[in-house]
Amino acid sequence: MSESERATRLRLPRWVWHPPSPTRLEVIDGLRGISILLMVLHHFGYDLVHFCGAPRALIYNPLVETLSPIFAGLFIFLSGVCCRFSHSNLKRGLVTFAGGMLVTLATYIMDMPAWFGILHFMGAAAIIFCVVRPLLDRLPRFPGVMVFAILFTLSWIFIYRQHFAVDGLWWLGFRNASFFSSDYFPIIPWIFVYFAGNIVGLWVTEKKLPPKFYSMRVPFLADVGRNTLIIYLLHQPVLYGLSMIINLI
Repeated sequence: MSESERATRLRLPRWVWHPPSPTRLEVIDGLRGISILLMVLHHFGYDLVHFCGAPRALIYNPLVETLSPIFAGLFIFLSGVCCRFSHSNLKRGLVTFAGGMLVTLATYIMDMPAWFGILHFMGAAAIIFCVVRPLLDRLPRFPGVMVFAILFTLSWIFIYRQHFAVDGLWWLGFRNASFFSSDYFPIIPWIFVYFAGNIVGLWVTEKKLPPKFYSMRVPFLADVGRNTLIIYLLHQPVLYGLSMIINLI
């Protein structure tokens, strides 16, 4: 990075661009960067299918349908870890949830509403963490992670993949057959992945992992991983514009 680029980044507000910091771990930011880039790629495939007439098999196939929740879960898990490094999870949660509301407004106008997408969830999860943090801190760590893994699996099967004769609880995870959201990450089951990350974050902050974990450098991906909010807010308008250009060619 040149001195001029460094100076420009440092002048930008932190909600726009998070510069490198000695308190952050590049390996975690790098993994978050991989996750968000794969999410962007998946959304581009979605736009190509729905706006450009690309074959549905591009994104509606067993491989993508298997890997997509895995990488989304990795992103949520790592965000749970990162809560342990945040100076204000409440502020971060409110800002992220507000970003989710902007996405809802934009996607509603485009007739593909995202009622409770990844930003809504991430914001809500950070706020919930502020409330339950004392309880999470007291849980036995390894058993706690195992319990949350079991709760996620059970709620994925018996709640997330089901429909219920209820209205207004889609944000929690109970949706009826008529509910639709172009991006959907309800509290249940994803909060259990987030909580598991919260517990693992304690091991990370206490430096109980191998030394290489704390010294590894991942320059480009770490930059992406530090700035997932602004990337998420901007990527869909950019991809939609690219889709319209492709339609004109």
